[in-house]
Amino acid sequence: MTTDHLNNTATTEQDIIDIVARQHDYFKTGVTKSYQSRIENLNKLKTALIKYETQIHAALKQDLGKPEFESYLSETGFCLHDISTTLRKLKSWMKPKWRMTSLLTQPGSSRIYYSPLGVNLIIAPYNYPVGLTFAPLTAAIAAGNTAVIKTSEMTPACSAVIRKIISETFDADYIAYIEGEVKETTILLQQKFEHIFFTGSPRVGSIVMSAAAKNLTPVTLELGGKSPCIVHDDAKLDITVNRIVSSKFLNAAQTCVAPDYVLVHKSVKEAFLSKLKDRIIKIYGEDASTSPDFARIVSDNHFQRICGLIDQQKVIVGGQSDVESRFIAPTVMRDVTLADKVMSEEIFGPVLPVLEYESLDEVYKLVDQLPHHPLACYIFSESAIIQQEIINNIQAGGACINNCVFHAGNHHLPFGGVGESGIGAYHGFDGFECFSHKKGVLKSASWMDNPLIYAPYGNKVSLLRKFLK
Repeated sequence: MTTDHLNNTATTEQDIIDIVARQHDYFKTGVTKSYQSRIENLNKLKTALIKYETQIHAALKQDLGKPEFESYLSETGFCLHDISTTLRKLKSWMKPKWRMTSLLTQPGSSRIYYSPLGVNLIIAPYNYPVGLTFAPLTAAIAAGNTAVIKTSEMTPACSAVIRKIISETFDADYIAYIEGEVKETTILLQQKFEHIFFTGSPRVGSIVMSAAAKNLTPVTLELGGKSPCIVHDDAKLDITVNRIVSSKFLNAAQTCVAPDYVLVHKSVKEAFLSKLKDRIIKIYGEDASTSPDFARIVSDNHFQRICGLIDQQKVIVGGQSDVESRFIAPTVMRDVTLADKVMSEEIFGPVLPVLEYESLDEVYKLVDQLPHHPLACYIFSESAIIQQEIINNIQAGGACINNCVFHAGNHHLPFGGVGESGIGAYHGFDGFECFSHKKGVLKSASWMDNPLIYAPYGNKVSLLRKFLK
């Protein structure tokens, strides 16, 4: 690895072109592929995150108003746990995996080998700028790749810390940081990568996918969608409300898997709404702007967009906002229908619409009428039959039963969308697979030869039929 190509911020098109070219050259040396190299670099990343934890949390507070607990839970702590899990499991992940060998291809043995993809582009979003930068980077390093990182221009304080971490920890030939906005992202997408990992909106995801198609570059897209939360008539309402409020208003609801709206059974709707209102006031107080535990909206544009979705006539709690601090109170709207503006797009803010239903067929019909497959589906019910029926009938990237969001924190589960909410999945071993090529290898024995497959074929087809049944 060269010492003269330190991670200075790329500011021109030629800088970006040069960095990507050098990464291709460096990957071809094979240095990144060894187990020892992967372990060393994962440990370097872990050490850097620990070293800069205080600065990271301060940056998250500056950009998003995040309380320290949320910053550690969903950003630094999440990443450190991910790296630790990867360090423990990597040797077993890298081992070739045995597969059965068909009768026709006997005598022999079959394995799947995991080989690194090569040079990867990782584009991170603004809502979890640290966690959603370093989680995919952990997977890329574990799989033996190089990577170019691009973070969001909407979180400048976080970007500055991320740039410092990457530049001090890695050479740009291996892991590079690119600073900039739409122009720089556009230039990056014109380069040849072996894989692009993007987290963001479906609208931008389609742009990324279109650009990637020109180079036949495979993509992993972690997008969004309106994730339903279904509260059935047998749900334990106190626990249900506690978990919905906690997961919805985490990071001021700027979470791709936050429950976007609640569908509550008509028979328990009033009790649910009453408990929901009481819980929000209990946690955040009568004036949530004074709460140390509630974050802020990332930008003026998003602040105005979210405020425009609130119908004050339907608000039962919250509804207040402050443009200067970009504060929007935890807000609940009742008696919402599909005709309301709040149901026309993913909210991505602290507004929770509540709709009612009487039959599950109504639930399925409503979810199907919305434009995107949800990234997640949340089910609150004590009935295993109801739980299974909803899981079977609502297509979603992932799900929780009697909870929200927490499936994304389990590194043993794949995390990803379906349809318009995403392509591909990662976390844990699934992240390792995401940044690897699964190479099928058949090793044929040489102690005998199968005469069946050789010409002249004669009447061998009848025997072949027996092999291929």
